[in-house]
Amino acid sequence: MQLSALQNHLDELLEVARLRDYCPNGLQVEGRSEVKRVLCGVTASQALLDAAVAGNHDAVLVHHGYFWRGEDGCITGMRKRRLSTLLKNDISLLAYHLPLDVHPQLGNNARLGAVMGWVGEGRFAEQDLGWIGRPETEGMSAAEVAVAIAVRLGRAPLLVGDGERKVKRIAWCTGGAQGYFEQALQAGADLYVSGEISEQTTHVARESGIPYISAGHHATERYGPMAMADYLRDTLGLQATFLDLPNPV
Repeated sequence: MQLSALQNHLDELLEVARLRDYCPNGLQVEGRSEVKRVLCGVTASQALLDAAVAGNHDAVLVHHGYFWRGEDGCITGMRKRRLSTLLKNDISLLAYHLPLDVHPQLGNNARLGAVMGWVGEGRFAEQDLGWIGRPETEGMSAAEVAVAIAVRLGRAPLLVGDGERKVKRIAWCTGGAQGYFEQALQAGADLYVSGEISEQTTHVARESGIPYISAGHHATERYGPMAMADYLRDTLGLQATFLDLPNPV
C-alpha cells in the first residue's frame, strides 16, 4: 500500500480533522513510499524503533508519537537517536493521540471497555473523550472492579476512596485523564477509572464519596494500538503486529 494512501485512509478513519490536540496526528516522520509491514505500539520509544528495524518494518504506528506542544524542540540526545533510527532506515512514523482515544470501535476507551465488559452508554468531558455506562455486573463494588482490572490487564491497580461502594454507573478515560474526575462525577458516575493518579485525585475521591481507580497509563492504552494492528491486517491486508513493551506506569 502506498504510504500516502495509508495516511489518508487512517486520517479519515480516525477523524483527525475534527479533534483539537497538542501534537500533530497522522504522518509525523516520512519513510519509504510503499508500506507492507507495520509495527504498532503504545509509544514510539527507542525500543519499539529498534524492534521495527530488526523486523524490517516499513512503518511504525503508535498512540504516543513526537513533537508535543511546549516541549524542547532541539534535536539532540534521545530525540536525535530516535529520529536517526527512523530516517537512516527509511521507516515512517504514524501517530494518533486523541483520535485513537475517542474512536467508537478502535479507540482506547472503546477497547478497554470491551476488555472489561463495560457497556458504554454516553460520553463526557471535552471532545467527548470520557465514556460512561454500566459495569460488567451491576452493583459490584469498586473493590471488585479493581480485582477484575487486575485480572484482565495483568497489573494491580490503585484504588482510592470507598472500595465498598456499589457501582451502577462507571466512567472511564484511559491514560492521563485523572483531571476529568470531577466531570465524571457531574455525569453521574459511581466510580471513575483512568490510567494515572495525581495527589489531588485522592482528596476528590475521599470528599466526594466516589472512588477512583488508577489502572496504569500504558496498561489502559494498549488496546487501541492492538485494535489498529488487527485493522491494518484484516481490513487493509498489511502485515501488521502489535508489540507490548513493559511499562510500570
